[in-house]
Order: sequence, then C-alpha cells, then structure tokens
Amino acid sequence: MRSPLLSMKGITKRFPGVLALDNVDLELYEDEILGIVGENGAGKSTLMRILGGDYKADHGQIFIEGREVEIGDVQDSIALGISLIHQELCLAGNLDIASNIFLGHEPRLGTLWMVDKRTLYHSAGELAKQVGIQANLRTIVDDLSPGEQQLVEIAKALSHKVRILILDEPTSSLSPAEAEKLFDVMKNLKKNGVAMIYISHRLSEIEEICDRVIVLKDGQRVGQLEKENIRRAEMVKLMVGRDISRFFPEHGAGKESEVVLSVKNLRYPGGKSAVNFDLRRGEILGIAGLVGSGRTELLKALFGIEQPFSGEIWVAGHKVIIRSPSDAVNAGMGLVPEDRKELGVILEMNVVENISLPGIGRYKPPFLDSKRELQVASEQVHALDIKTPSLQQEVQFLSGGTQQKVGLAKWLSLEPKILILDEPTRGIDVGSKSEIYKLVRSLADNGISVIMASSEMEEIIGLSDRVLVMHEGKCAGILERDQLNEENIMNLATGGGVSS
Repeated sequence: MRSPLLSMKGITKRFPGVLALDNVDLELYEDEILGIVGENGAGKSTLMRILGGDYKADHGQIFIEGREVEIGDVQDSIALGISLIHQELCLAGNLDIASNIFLGHEPRLGTLWMVDKRTLYHSAGELAKQVGIQANLRTIVDDLSPGEQQLVEIAKALSHKVRILILDEPTSSLSPAEAEKLFDVMKNLKKNGVAMIYISHRLSEIEEICDRVIVLKDGQRVGQLEKENIRRAEMVKLMVGRDISRFFPEHGAGKESEVVLSVKNLRYPGGKSAVNFDLRRGEILGIAGLVGSGRTELLKALFGIEQPFSGEIWVAGHKVIIRSPSDAVNAGMGLVPEDRKELGVILEMNVVENISLPGIGRYKPPFLDSKRELQVASEQVHALDIKTPSLQQEVQFLSGGTQQKVGLAKWLSLEPKILILDEPTRGIDVGSKSEIYKLVRSLADNGISVIMASSEMEEIIGLSDRVLVMHEGKCAGILERDQLNEENIMNLATGGGVSS
C-alpha cells in the first residue's frame, strides 16, 4: 500500500462565531491532482491556508512523507516545498516577469546585496519555458492577461522547488483557451513529480483534471470520489446533501409590461457602436458574450462609472443624465459588481455597516439613527436569508455566497427600480448559486427589473427572459425567450446570425 506525500489529520479551526473546520483529514499522493469541492463556507480555502501557512490550526497534525511538521507561517510552508496560489494573485504588478518569479529570493552577486540580473533572467527563462510563458521576461506583469499572470504565479512557485502546488479557483478570471493552457501545464507538472491540490466551483474542470476528489460540507469531510466516479451529479449530491432536481426557478408568465429603462444610441468607452435596448418591469435581461466582448463596459456606462460619449437613457419615461454612480442611484439603479471582495462589499465592516453604506444619507448623519439602520439591516437579512452569526459579524468571515447576498442587500435596502448584476455567481458553489437564482427570480417577480451579465451559458439561458448578446464591443442581437439556446447565443457572440 502506497504512502501519502502529505497527510493532514484531525484539522480543526475556529473563527469568531464560526467552526470553519471540524476534525478534517486529507491525503495527497505524489502522482495525483487532488480536487477539493464544497459549498462556500465548507472550509476548502481555510484548510489550504493552514497548509500554506496563512492560518495556524487550533488542533490537528500535518505529516510530510510520514514525518510530522509544524507550519507556523508562509516561510515554513515554502521551506517544506508547499506553495499556495490564491484566487487573488499575489504579484507585484509594477515589476517585470523575471523579478516576480524570484521576488523575495533574488540571486545575489557574491556577498553583496546587489541582484545578479544575469542569473535572474537566465533562471527565470528556464522556469518560464517550463510553464509555457511566451512573453518577454522584461514585460511588466500589469500588462499581462489574467492567464499569463497565472502562469507567472506557477513559475514563481516552481522557483521555490515546490513539491505540493495548491491552486485555489485558478480559472475564475480566465478565458476557456487560457484555462486549457493551464490544464496542459498542470499535466506536465504532474509528470515531473509535482503533486497538486485543485479547488474549483467549476465541476466540469474537476471532472477533466482531477484524479481523486474530497468533498467538504460545513467544515467536515463528507465524502471522496475516485477517478471513475468523478461526475457532476455525484459531487453535487455530496456537497449539498441532496439532489438539485431543479436548479433554476420557473420563469414568470411572460406578460408584456411597461418599459422601465430605455437605452437609445448609447456610445461609451470600450464600445464600438451605439447600443439600443429596452428593459421591462419585472424582466431579467441577460447580457452574454465572450471575454472582451464589452459586457462590463456597457454596465459601467449605464451606472455612470464611465461616462457615455453620446446617446440617451430614459428611466420610467423620463430622460436622465448619468454622469456618476450617484446619478444612477438617484435614478433608481443599483449595481452588484463582478469583484465582490474589492468592489461589492467592505470586508472589514460588519453586516449592518455594509447594508447601510449606499444609503447612509437616509440615516441622518452626522448623528446616525442607529436604531433605524439596524432595523433596515435586520429586514434585509431576514428577507434574503443571510446566514450570519450576528448583524455585527465582519463580512470577511462570511462565505462567498453570503457575502454576495450582503452585496445585494445593500442595494435592495434602497428599493431600486433597476438592479444590475455583473457575474452574480462568480466563485460561488452550486448550492449558493441555486439560492441566488431563486432570489433574483423572486426580485423580478416582485417588479424589480434586472440586467445580468454572465459568462456562464447555463446561467444566461436558465435565468434570463431575454438576452442581449455582445460581440467585439457591439450589440450583435437580442434573443427572445423562445430563441434562447446555446447555438443562437454562440453564433451571435462570434459574429454570426441566429438560426431559424
């Protein structure tokens, strides 16, 4: 019987009000890519951050090749040949590729503190070749695509003689082509003796790349699947404890209703032609398109983050001038952005503070009406079924799905007419996705009009009443509900037409 390269036994970790990990075991063998799946809040990232030295376990043991080790910080982890690549990459954007690969342990000239540039670029070149980086090593990292930056992170890990590589949601911001390139790199690393742990909510990726899967739920290990049994249905059943027989809620009756938003000849930064569309009351209008098609740029123009060059926006029959987000809010709009941690919520603030933030003027500053603020937050937490130990809980300690609900709640507290959602389920597990879908459909059924941009085809087709498809900064067409299928959307997204 083979022995594992890595064993984690009885790992337990608590945060304020939360038991994040409860007596979890994990084994990793030399010749495998191990997948870890589970809903948000299941404990996946916490377990990996203990292994990576970001957190220290309250209880439990870690063994490398049968020898117990202590991991007190990141340097201990690196010294053991472990490297954790976070979902939010840890690169110095103002430095070039080579400097990032050896950041913190640059080759030096003898006993001097001067960097040995010749050795730096030669060694970085060898590592870059190994992971398929084709850009010039003197290219500034901020000028690279997300996929290229991901490869720089892997080369950086290899510079530390990594034996165990952990990738946490590595494809969340990658195009399909970039993801496939990453998988090729992972397969080559596996052949060269690097064991990997792979965390992703994209279960199709888990099926494709992983040799074995461990499933976590509510901080506990609830199951394991061998290669031949790694299927979406089996993973979902273990993750949520039930079959999701109906992932998307039923659509509304499809009745004609009044136009709430009318966009006429809108030209904006990032767009290549004028956009025209109407949004009806209680409708979910999907915005689809390939990476770089201009979906996010359109949403920014609608919300005043980027000022349009020309065109008109009408809300409820009245022409409005939107030069800033505050103008959009005053017009009855709310925006839940793609990057919830950077732009959607303030992680260090508690639930109440996040929910009241966009409408802070309603609470009579400078002396806040704390009673009213608490009441509004409590109503939203109840209405959206936000799972939090208390209203005073810092949002950083909540799961990704719960953070997304807080991001929704802060806008819903303003009772908007129009809610704009940019990638509303990015980085969220399947169970939380289902909850978000039901919530969005419920909002539409109650009269709120929704614009939803998403890169997930299943999400666009399953939730939208109509879909506006973008192609290279242009509106390629608008599909009615009875036209919604993958073929029609992809045809428009790639510059073609709709099949009859």
